[in-house]
Amino acid sequence: MTNAYDTDVLIAGAGPVGLTLAMDLAGRGLRVTVIEQRRYAEPPPVKCNHVSSRTMEQFRRLGVAAKLRAAGLPEDYPNDVVFRTRMTGIELTRIPIPCRRDRYTATGGPDTWWPTAEPPHRINQIYLEPILLDHAAALPGVTLRNRTQLLDFTQGAEGVLARLRDLDSGEESTLRAPYLVGCDGGSSTVRKQMGTQLEGTALIQRVQSTHIRAPGLKALLPGKPAWCYYAVNPQRCGTVFAIDGQENWLVHNHLNADEPEFDSVDRDASIRHILGVGPDFAYEVVSKEDWVGRRLVAQDFRKGRVFIAGDAAHLWVPYAGYGMNAGIADALNLSWLLAAHLQGWADEAILDAYQAERQPITEQVSRFVMNHAQQMIKARRAVPGDIEERSEAGQQSRALIGKEAYELNVQQFCCAGLNYGYFYQGSPILADDDEEAPGYTMGGYTPSTVPGCRTPHFWLADGRSLYDALGPGYTLLRFDNRVDAAPLLAAAQARGVPLQVLDLQGEADLPEAYRHALLLCRSDQHVVWRGDALPDEPAELVEMLRGARARPARTLAS
Repeated sequence: MTNAYDTDVLIAGAGPVGLTLAMDLAGRGLRVTVIEQRRYAEPPPVKCNHVSSRTMEQFRRLGVAAKLRAAGLPEDYPNDVVFRTRMTGIELTRIPIPCRRDRYTATGGPDTWWPTAEPPHRINQIYLEPILLDHAAALPGVTLRNRTQLLDFTQGAEGVLARLRDLDSGEESTLRAPYLVGCDGGSSTVRKQMGTQLEGTALIQRVQSTHIRAPGLKALLPGKPAWCYYAVNPQRCGTVFAIDGQENWLVHNHLNADEPEFDSVDRDASIRHILGVGPDFAYEVVSKEDWVGRRLVAQDFRKGRVFIAGDAAHLWVPYAGYGMNAGIADALNLSWLLAAHLQGWADEAILDAYQAERQPITEQVSRFVMNHAQQMIKARRAVPGDIEERSEAGQQSRALIGKEAYELNVQQFCCAGLNYGYFYQGSPILADDDEEAPGYTMGGYTPSTVPGCRTPHFWLADGRSLYDALGPGYTLLRFDNRVDAAPLLAAAQARGVPLQVLDLQGEADLPEAYRHALLLCRSDQHVVWRGDALPDEPAELVEMLRGARARPARTLAS
């Protein structure tokens, strides 16, 4: 294999994960080829309904957040989550979430305190993916090859040779690239040919999922509309998501343990129980989106020059919206590492950080999600028979179920902990110090500047988000201008490492977590190093940033 590459990075899969990876790599000046078996702009499945705050922060950096905010549900459509006996039945409780028009300005409620420039956004994948596709296709350096199948690949010391097939003509071709990334979903060809296995819990639950068009449903809904409806009754328990806020809905029918197959349950009857409508109510089945809830994580996220991300690397029940969003976090962790090496300033060993950082997080987050799923399964089994009775006993049952549903689910729909609390440990490009990162829950976290944590957000005096001021590589936040940063800048320049200084002395309203004069962070917002003075040997810190040597001793974190 020669150095005559056809592209810098070959990406298999043009879903949200693959497109985001392509966008970031292209923005860093690399040539990217994305292969996808679907036709160009072929509508995606209606699977994803939520973009997390962390993802929106990165979409802001990539220049696509505003486009996404303008799409999806009508701007004044409430993003609430409501629990009812049936979708058209008696309300049990409600988790208030602002509509997209009020997302930046709303106060009060469990979902409005987010310490970020970009709160979450509720949008179905059928609106999300086309925006990402258009944005990626317009970027210099991105080549999209639709109706193209990855047959197999071989890799050697100098790169990857992929064998491809045009699905329309049947013609085969080859493509050479230094690196291949599989973003090709749960049945990933890349993962299988890597020879790595998924491990964990193969079956948590089955969900009979149906995209329906029901123009008459909205008029039957009592009270304030909602983005998500949970139906809780003795016949069927299910979830309904508003797709367009008008007539398109995604209905999840949660199968019980004694219902082992998707077709073992009457789909139409189940939908009608969940909606709370009779046999005369008309609706159209647009598509069937049945899925199996699992908790599976790949043994390896990388083998040599081949990587996997998203569902190719991990599968779990999509509670808290952390299926696609975890995959995008994979992509944005990997993209800057690949770019750092391909741009020539980082050692190839920097790529070891991808698995060291992302695999433990997917293990951790997937267990949060699995535990929540199991609690929800238990709750569905315990629906009292009198929950729909217009009696005192029925009212008491509804009050109890409503209270329990709110307490259990507010953490997944207002999940600050999953957004901001996770941290990296044991990475070759993080300088540990003597403080442990604080723990977190699905719904809560403690802001921290411990290396590996997300750099706590705050607004600069000039009105910008801190994240808007971060550079494409490393940024040194300097809170005391008396500390001389020149030796570190010189050491970084000597090795070609992109490092800039952001002077923040005198900034008001700093989060309490900022206790050091200096803090070094990456473009993906994670803290790398902190101290009150530069290390005695700044060059050693720079070598760590390049991935070229073992982590500095703890004493480097002055």
